Amino acid sequence: MIDSADVTGPTGGRRRQKDLSVRKRATRDETELEGEGAQLSSSLVRGLGILRAFRPGDASLGNQDIIARTGLPKATVSRITYTLSALGYLLYDKDLGRYSLGSATVALGYSALSSSAVVHVARPLMQPLADLTGAAVALGTRDSLNMVYLANCRSESLVTLRLNPGSYLPIWKTSMGLAYAAALSPEERVSLVRALQEAEPDKAAMIAAAIDDAIAQYARQGYVTSFGAWHSYIHAVGVPFRPRDGSPLVAITCGGIGEIITEDRAHAEIGPALVEMVKALGDQLEGIPV
Repeated sequence: MIDSADVTGPTGGRRRQKDLSVRKRATRDETELEGEGAQLSSSLVRGLGILRAFRPGDASLGNQDIIARTGLPKATVSRITYTLSALGYLLYDKDLGRYSLGSATVALGYSALSSSAVVHVARPLMQPLADLTGAAVALGTRDSLNMVYLANCRSESLVTLRLNPGSYLPIWKTSMGLAYAAALSPEERVSLVRALQEAEPDKAAMIAAAIDDAIAQYARQGYVTSFGAWHSYIHAVGVPFRPRDGSPLVAITCGGIGEIITEDRAHAEIGPALVEMVKALGDQLEGIPV
């Protein structure tokens, strides 16, 4: 989970708000997966968990970092990192005793993005909205108990969010996550809420309230807003999009600092513009002239 958000300002400096608590990124653990079928490979689950431990901005991780982020035993981490290194998914620096993502992992990520019709068609629609609003427009989907950026476009404004593809955001505190949750089927949503509450039991009531409010917003106005819930200075608007070809549900957001994305502007301009953009995205994917 991202524990800080960078905003580049007029002087080139960054405003950074840190979460000082030490937390693991919320992921589905092996206990959750036990009931999903006898065909699951525990070694594969653990190996993918180690790859998922790497976050945007991590140049490398040591064994202790991986153990802390995955909760796996030291012997298991050592065995799996050795295997992943042998296959090219991790690179091991003997001098530093640390691992970085290998070319095989990077190639998988780029292959997934380059083959996504939604990402390919959405980007030319996202950039004009970013330029119009002076904010950042991003497309993402769910990855376990977080949202992950798949694409983003920034304006040339001197003040803009600096999050890139691969960045993680919490579901229930962001417009991207809340828009995604609002568009789920009731059964899918119940499962998601339960998992989020189990990950943060002390926030159970807040999680339920945030998602209930998102459902109401989406039903009433066609978009979801988040004003200062993730970081106090960030305002954002989100709209879900479910491709008709069976591709995964995604959400598209427009966000920035509160001085740019005011609450009035979010409702009067940005929310309706996002709704229109998502409609245009659906039309283009289906070959309907815009």
